[in-house]
Amino acid sequence: MLTFIVRRALWTVLVMFVITVIVFVIFFKTPGVDPARAIAGRNSNPQILAEIRAQFGLNKPLWVQYALMMKSLFISRNLVSYSNQGVLVVPEIGAAAPATLSLVFGAAVLWVIMAIVMGVAAALLRGTILDPLLMIIALIGFSTPPFWAGTVANLISQSSLHSTFLFSWVPPLGYTSFATSPALWFKGLVIPWITLSFLYIGFYARVLRANLIEIQNEDFVRTARAKGLRERRVLVRHILRNSMITFVSLFGLDFGALVAGGALLTEVVFGIHGIGFLTYQAFTSLDLPTIMATVVFGAFFIVLANAVVDVAYAWLDPRVRPT
Repeated sequence: MLTFIVRRALWTVLVMFVITVIVFVIFFKTPGVDPARAIAGRNSNPQILAEIRAQFGLNKPLWVQYALMMKSLFISRNLVSYSNQGVLVVPEIGAAAPATLSLVFGAAVLWVIMAIVMGVAAALLRGTILDPLLMIIALIGFSTPPFWAGTVANLISQSSLHSTFLFSWVPPLGYTSFATSPALWFKGLVIPWITLSFLYIGFYARVLRANLIEIQNEDFVRTARAKGLRERRVLVRHILRNSMITFVSLFGLDFGALVAGGALLTEVVFGIHGIGFLTYQAFTSLDLPTIMATVVFGAFFIVLANAVVDVAYAWLDPRVRPT
């Protein structure tokens, strides 16, 4: 297992290096994209453009530009925004990251717990009226766009029913850090957590239910029951553990994508200024350093999430481990 983890970590580093190269080439060397002209604005002349290129190292060879950019991004962390010269990109991302991580982690915990409960309940109650009822609820959640659900939740909790005892505790839209007030942090994220997780609960419950029903008929499950193991132990140690392989693989992809900016619409609806919102602002102003930094940040989490999933997959299924 240790050999597998070390090998996967080395591959993760290599993949991150390739991603930084590709992202740098796309944003800084795509035909028609001139960072110097974007900094100078519309009323620019050749002299100003030459000065800007010299100031930011844009007149140097490509590999030197890449090295300077990576040094400013990862080592000195003094990469400056093109659209706002007084803003450092890395601290700005660091300030926005807690909001996104708080939103995504809370929603992930909620959707994993609820999906497991609904999936197991639907599989155990197969053939009863509760099975299709649970799946209908799951389908409704899977079919509901987060921005629409968030808008409806805001209309209810912030406007029409805010004065009632049900939603009088809901604070105004925005994000309050945990260090400032743990109570306000929790209260402000409860409805965004529910809104974001609502989309995934149904999908994951359906996937888990299908896997549970399929694995119930496997030979190793019948063997475990024939040995006299308790049904609860068979369900948890044999059926559920093997059914979670697909569940974990999908979770890693979705979690990484949400941290990388997939929660943008939820952040905008609830006024949470996280990584997704920051990326959106950078794209509107063509702030290439901020765009590149947020893309690399997002790619890092996607790659890291996939690495964790691979390790979890190897733990759940020892057959994939290197011999």
